[in-house]
Amino acid sequence: MSQEINQKSQEVRVRFAPSPTGYLHVGGARTALFNWLFARKNNGKFVLRIEDTDTERSTRESEQMIMNDLKWLGLYWDEGPDIGGNYGPYRQSERLEIYKKYAYELVEKGYAYFAIYDENDPKKVIEKTTKEPKTKNPFTVVFKVPENKVIAFDDMLKGRIEFSTEHMEDFIILKSNGYPVYNYAVVIDDHFMNITHVLRGEDHISNTPKQLLLYEAFGWEPPKFMHIPLILGADKTPLSKRHGATAVEHFRKEGYLPKALVNYLAILGWSVDEEIFDYTQKVQSFMPEQISNKNVVFDYQKLEWVNGKHMRMLSLDELMKYFKDWQEFTGTKFEIPDKVIEISREKVNTLKQLYEFTLPFVDDNYEYSNDYIEKFLKKPEAIHILELGMKKFSDLNDYTIENVEKVLREIATELNLGTNKVFQTIRGAVLGRLVTPGLFESIAVFGKEKTLSRIRRTIGMISTIGG
Repeated sequence: MSQEINQKSQEVRVRFAPSPTGYLHVGGARTALFNWLFARKNNGKFVLRIEDTDTERSTRESEQMIMNDLKWLGLYWDEGPDIGGNYGPYRQSERLEIYKKYAYELVEKGYAYFAIYDENDPKKVIEKTTKEPKTKNPFTVVFKVPENKVIAFDDMLKGRIEFSTEHMEDFIILKSNGYPVYNYAVVIDDHFMNITHVLRGEDHISNTPKQLLLYEAFGWEPPKFMHIPLILGADKTPLSKRHGATAVEHFRKEGYLPKALVNYLAILGWSVDEEIFDYTQKVQSFMPEQISNKNVVFDYQKLEWVNGKHMRMLSLDELMKYFKDWQEFTGTKFEIPDKVIEISREKVNTLKQLYEFTLPFVDDNYEYSNDYIEKFLKKPEAIHILELGMKKFSDLNDYTIENVEKVLREIATELNLGTNKVFQTIRGAVLGRLVTPGLFESIAVFGKEKTLSRIRRTIGMISTIGG
């Protein structure tokens, strides 16, 4: 794509334009998703542009993290500078000459001026001129706001919106360091990148009048705008860290599936006919007018529920792939066998929960939960249950689920105890806790050697707690 020559595109072109000053917020991810869906629905292009003009806060580390998160979510962009066979993003920091050229053009046309500042007081303007300053004083380029002008546009979601310039002041478009300000840079970029539709958060509505003034000054046709309601926390204020984690990377570390997170972000404001779906299969049904014009509340419990649904829809092979990818990403050390994952998956909602739930199967230094110790291990019958368990499981050679169940019921019968008391005592002995996968399945997975070693370990534990 030419850096300067705009040839009006007939195809739909949208963009996601984050600032690389931190992590990718789930609100930003949802905006990216709606842009991605709109582009795919219309066989258009989804462009990634990094708005890195905040020289003090922008970092390449944040930029890379944002791109990694977008790729993890499956929201790949369609064009950009080639970086070894992959598309990189467009960066505003690499387009400074273009911003300067067109800022100076506005001065020549009478729509802007140079503001020269006092060397000793960088906030004090000492001269306004239409001639480029030759002095060493710092200067900016300032756009002249016309008086008493009504600025109007038709928002794709909110309808007609009007502003007046009555209370607007002239505004800087090019800073003294040569970097553009946000409202100016996006106009230049959106025009030369042929952006046809701008789908963004409604917090940008207040920026739109300045941008429209610039479009008019250049004689350019603006894109169509759609301002999407924000995601709120439980207290109905914009979602932020005070409500809990908001970074896409956090949810990735917590073991959420990418399709589940995108599924949840999609139903935050988008009216669809079902709650659980693969977003890649909803492209053709995406219509921007179905997005609610009301703010939506981020519900962490609902997200976990959605993720659990997605986990249970996966085959064991698919789940293992996601699980191992998560382990590699988080650096967890224990390898969990497939058969343990298989019997554990129904009782958890995230990959992290799955790991923690299955950890006692592979960590022989597992701890005993307090409720197990107090409710069962300290009871006088515990030692009899465990000792009889040692004998019967020593005699058992074929560790099928049916045979394990038979042994456990025999223990209850011979000791004249309730099955719950026997089952829970043995459950805690082999896994250290009272909430586990099915007890029969767990012992069948362990087999003879490990089952006996764990019951033996627990018998030794009784003497240390005064049972």
